[in-house]
Amino acid sequence: MESLELPQMDPRVLKATSVKADDPATQSPEPSALKITAASSNPKMFTLPWEKPLATWPEDLLVNLPRGISRHVVRFVHVGDEVYAMKEITRNVAEREYELLRRLQKLELPTVQPIAVVTGRHNEEGEPLEAILVTKHLKFSLPYRALFARNLRPDTAERLIDALAVLMVRLHLAGFYWGDVSLSNVLFLRDADAFSAFLVDAETGDLQINLTEGQREYDVDLARTNIIGELMDLASGALLPSNTDEIEIGNRLVERYHSLWSALTDTDKFSPDEMWKIEKRVNKLNDLGFDVDELEMKTAEDGKRVLVRPRVVDAGYANRKLLRLTGLDVQENQARRLLNDLDAYRTSTWRDGEDLEIVATDWMREVFEPTVRMIPREYRSQIEPAQFFHEVLDHRWFLAEKAGHDVPMAEAVKSYVENVLPQYKLDQRDLDALNAEADSGVIDDEYTYNDTDDGYNPDDDPDAAVWASR
Repeated sequence: MESLELPQMDPRVLKATSVKADDPATQSPEPSALKITAASSNPKMFTLPWEKPLATWPEDLLVNLPRGISRHVVRFVHVGDEVYAMKEITRNVAEREYELLRRLQKLELPTVQPIAVVTGRHNEEGEPLEAILVTKHLKFSLPYRALFARNLRPDTAERLIDALAVLMVRLHLAGFYWGDVSLSNVLFLRDADAFSAFLVDAETGDLQINLTEGQREYDVDLARTNIIGELMDLASGALLPSNTDEIEIGNRLVERYHSLWSALTDTDKFSPDEMWKIEKRVNKLNDLGFDVDELEMKTAEDGKRVLVRPRVVDAGYANRKLLRLTGLDVQENQARRLLNDLDAYRTSTWRDGEDLEIVATDWMREVFEPTVRMIPREYRSQIEPAQFFHEVLDHRWFLAEKAGHDVPMAEAVKSYVENVLPQYKLDQRDLDALNAEADSGVIDDEYTYNDTDDGYNPDDDPDAAVWASR
């Protein structure tokens, strides 16, 4: 892809990183000494065994979390109090992906957080090793295959597709061409009754000023093709409901993408006496989870119509409102649910005329915090507090409907913890199978193979001499 004149891009991109990656297609020399470029001051980074291939790092450093299928060796590693994802790839690719992720983070887009790029690695014999890209583990997130290893709702695939469509639109609006859209390159977070999607693999991406329609449509078409294949693979392993139509779900992505893109970018035409429709358009975007920061309005050439088009839209309408009121930084649908409960609390306590910030403080102290403190210790790394609160509210409604009367919050929490929360635990056997499958996709590292003695002796192999003589 052609390089771009960065001064024309968003100013935040210019200061994103000091790393300027070479073209991944070119062969450039490795640094002669270890070099760590980090967006973190974690001193434990320098104590890791960089001289060893990643697949051979000691078990006491590793964290047993579900990994997605990747072409490269990937491991989760304890670094002090943090958990980082390490990916072993060529230097040019590692630096380019680090650079792209840093820029996307500055644009406040949903991606994993880049921590460091480590180059100039050599083993104890002085032979060069591949570079390592370090990103922060996205807490509470799961790759799509891990989600399907659990007992989920029949519409899980559709909800994942909806989340991916939102992610694609947000990235495309920012000028990011993905080039390899698939469920495998995304991590998912539960977001109330939906999911939020985060970009985890930017190897093939490119950040531009604006994307052409052809670039966007290529991403959409590739996403459809890859998703249908991935879902068919899940179906072959009996991980999808038998009545799932994989092609229909792939088509759903295309429809959802185009619908959302149209809602965010189309120009509306109003007559001068229909200006109330502007507020309707803004409210529609708010309902979709987007803030409108800037509208472009101009009179058509005939002078009889007004053209209105959103110029700057930002995701996170409910998130920002909840953050301002309570300090809670959660996913968009979770924020919407919590705001609804806050409104219900305000009404039930007869405080409709009181300052909402004051009511929100009391709601946090009297409702939200006592509830999330009841999350059992062993589940605190499995479920976000906001998601726990949302699911307890759903469970409370279910119990009340069954009992025919209201159910106290503490009783609902107890029932939820006993009867629903255990589904969040991934069976160790399933986790081992998922990670073995993830490693099976690695194509570029000899150290991923089992190095136990299989009885093979090249001296006894007549073909070995043929290979050696070439």
